[in-house]
Amino acid sequence: MRLYTLLAVLLLATSVAPAADTAAPLNILILHADDWRYDTLGCAGNPVVKTPILDQLAGEGTRFTHACVSTSICGVSRASMLTGQWMSRHGNKAFAMFKTPWAETYPGILRAHGYWTGHVGKWHCGNFPQEQFDFGRAYSGRHFMKEPDGSLIHVTQKNERDALEFLRTRPQDRPFCLTVAFFAAHAEDGNPKQYLPQPESAALYQDVTVPVPKTASDEYFHRLPPFIGNEKNEGRNRWHWRFDTPEKFQTMMKNYYRLCTEVDTTCGRVLDELRKQGVLDRTLVIFTGDNGYFHAEHGLADKWYPYEESIRVPLIVRDPRTPAARRGKTDDNFVLNVDVAPLILAATGQPAPATMQGRDFAPLYLAEKKPAWRDEFFYEHGTINNKNFIPSSLALVRKDVKYLLWPEFDTEELFDLRADPLEVNNLAADPAHATQLAELRKRFAALQAEAK
Repeated sequence: MRLYTLLAVLLLATSVAPAADTAAPLNILILHADDWRYDTLGCAGNPVVKTPILDQLAGEGTRFTHACVSTSICGVSRASMLTGQWMSRHGNKAFAMFKTPWAETYPGILRAHGYWTGHVGKWHCGNFPQEQFDFGRAYSGRHFMKEPDGSLIHVTQKNERDALEFLRTRPQDRPFCLTVAFFAAHAEDGNPKQYLPQPESAALYQDVTVPVPKTASDEYFHRLPPFIGNEKNEGRNRWHWRFDTPEKFQTMMKNYYRLCTEVDTTCGRVLDELRKQGVLDRTLVIFTGDNGYFHAEHGLADKWYPYEESIRVPLIVRDPRTPAARRGKTDDNFVLNVDVAPLILAATGQPAPATMQGRDFAPLYLAEKKPAWRDEFFYEHGTINNKNFIPSSLALVRKDVKYLLWPEFDTEELFDLRADPLEVNNLAADPAHATQLAELRKRFAALQAEAK
């Protein structure tokens, strides 16, 4: 318990500082978690996970309750965040480098305008472009990593060490942009334990029973389209790795939450370093994730598919420009991964390239009069390996309704999210919804065209 409690006390004891000096350029810190969904936060109502640092960050900034990704897989989502573009435009359909010129990414633009840029941790967009960063260290895939002397270090500890080195060795006369790209709480594929937290975290959650989702049963698994609701599908395969017995579910989820609390602790140490350096209140801090995650809902594991658990991510923005009276608020607008780059560029006084498709969302929490904002978005995901492993999927997402298309199987789904938030009753074949379905198809086609 000491792992996170001490840091929580320190943060809570430090009141929010006055607004930043508007004459100084804002620094940028992106805390990018892996495989965290929107409710993997204490402040989001999760009854189990302990995230006191991030809860405090939300109390000092704005938490977006309907933040989503335009593609729910690591590499593509990261490319979308860097470029401000949908997959259809940047061209990374899995884990390759995107086609967008580096000079049109937010770190490329900021470095060209004098920022000291850094990336530590997971990359997952092809070969890491070391030469494009002033400080770059890319690694992921394992929870315990070998050091040059043969000793082991946990990947989250390595994230922390590298982030602190960047902050302590950076030029003091230049603004900075740092991404701390955590590997946690991604599973270690191929390891039967899947989630390997640090030994000192073992005491966390020992006496807790993690609630089992309502749809985590064969009944709901078999309500899925047959090309998803079968044992060949990778989402089901990974469900067997993690969740196919009650005992395994508890073990896996507790270790997953331990990894999350470790990330929370490291976030606190990085923020504390900014505070010690006197620059926290000249730094735009963004905490978010690359995709959502199934915790056995629908009898599945991992991400990929356009269901709510998979596409919704945490998003907290601590912006020094935010008036004190507006801090600690939540916002329920659809904010997407493609909006992060335009936000960063606008906050640093740089125009976004015309190729960026996202929008600066700072007016949602800064403007006296709220701007008109999207009430729907287009989701896309490519085929991985083959259509039986992970098929391609497309969707039109609104808060009250969702239209899904599985193009390789010529199958549609339609969910009334107000009446059916768990997405278990497909209405696509219901004659009573034929008019609505036709309207959604038309709008879906328009949004798909705009994404290119």
